[in-house]
Amino acid sequence: MLAKAPKKAVLYRMVMDKHICPYGLKAKHLLKTEGYVVEDHWLRTREETDAFKAEQGVKTTPQVFIDDTRIGGYDDTRRFFGKPVPDPKATSYRPVIAVFAVTALMALASSQAAYDSPFTLRAAEWFIAFSMAVLALLKLQNIETFSTMFLNYDLLARRFVPYGRIYPFAEAGAGILMIAGVANWISIPIALFIGTIGAVSVFKAVYLDKRELKCACVGGGSNVPLGFLSLTENLMMIAMSIWMLVTHGLTM
Repeated sequence: MLAKAPKKAVLYRMVMDKHICPYGLKAKHLLKTEGYVVEDHWLRTREETDAFKAEQGVKTTPQVFIDDTRIGGYDDTRRFFGKPVPDPKATSYRPVIAVFAVTALMALASSQAAYDSPFTLRAAEWFIAFSMAVLALLKLQNIETFSTMFLNYDLLARRFVPYGRIYPFAEAGAGILMIAGVANWISIPIALFIGTIGAVSVFKAVYLDKRELKCACVGGGSNVPLGFLSLTENLMMIAMSIWMLVTHGLTM
């Protein structure tokens, strides 16, 4: 019985001294994953790349050809194989879910290291405090973009614009102090204040005014819709503040 001839694909991608196209690498990997033998053509200079694009009448590389038919770039190749192509503008809860999942694991790991058990009350406290610190870190990556998006719904920021720039520092500071278990007289009032203002602001914007907005909770560049998870972030801060006030008080 004759062996079946291997499937072949032709790939043109940029491989230059100072730039290797990441989508070209992804396209090559995808083709190999789908069982194709890849005839890999490197476009080594800008002039060679421009000449190729002009010849093919395309605006971008890489370009994939199968059975002498141009399939297109990386996204087009994914569509050719029936694979989903992410929409960069689509709303998604993935960033917030990722933060909460990782901080929960961090809290369990810390509890295991400190108390030889992952399931302690301190782990629950650390989960909220870690979440506050990580969410603040994401906001601080681009504080200007965050503060601009924050103005869309936060009631205090609308009255006092600098609050949008203060908020991430306050959230980070309160979270870090709560992780350390020190200076409750600072961390509890801060967390209670910003959490309450945030919860009221989100509730009003989403549930009373019925506005469809993006949440600034994971920074200003996300497509997380403002809603339940955004409200959860603030309610967690309020709950943590009340819990620490009851159990620890406003101690140094």
